Amino acid sequence: MKPVVICRYAPQDGPGYFATYLTQHSIDWCLVKLDEGEALPDVNSVTGLAMMGGPMSVNDAQPWLTGMLAFIRDCVALDVPVIGHCLGGQLLSKALGGVVTRNAVKEIGWARVEIENATLARQWGPAEPFVSYHWHGETFSIPSPAIRIWSSAQCANQAFVIDKHIGMQCHIEVTDRMIDEWCETGLDEIELDLMRSPAVQTPAAMRENMTSKLEDLHRVADRVYGRWIEGL
Repeated sequence: MKPVVICRYAPQDGPGYFATYLTQHSIDWCLVKLDEGEALPDVNSVTGLAMMGGPMSVNDAQPWLTGMLAFIRDCVALDVPVIGHCLGGQLLSKALGGVVTRNAVKEIGWARVEIENATLARQWGPAEPFVSYHWHGETFSIPSPAIRIWSSAQCANQAFVIDKHIGMQCHIEVTDRMIDEWCETGLDEIELDLMRSPAVQTPAAMRENMTSKLEDLHRVADRVYGRWIEGL
């Protein structure tokens, strides 16, 4: 099988648990470090496209943006499954005609995710609300004819699906190492927004019961990734 290509946009935003899942299921994958200027492969050489997070906006003039959006559209047109995490979900939305705008507040830390369109949501993940990890200040619209399957109190659009593709705002791929690194590299952002947003937590709050929370979240990820690889 051709590999799943995983696009990275910042060194601290790697594939995390997503890569672990693929490896555990004997699915070949390769990492394209767009943050280091690496080029996207030929769309015909990949079996799936995964996009990770990043601190930038899809509305910024990134050197890789035009090519990335075209690559996403090519994948969708060729029925190559696409999955986007946070920034990746925003890229998928924009590529399909959606818009990305500033969210009312920043979400940084653990927060409950609600289930929308339960019948469809059950095909992609849990039937009941769950707690996920979040780190974003912007939000995507739901592109037509995609369907929203998750929401949260502070961000209405947490995930959408269209055919074999899924875009998520939350971080189901996060690991303990990633949380520790983000808390260190993003400490100034956390301190600045703690008083501005009810959805921003301190590093200590994020690390409380982190192992148990991650175990629960990775069970959610197992459901999502399991559904996604069916399309490969």
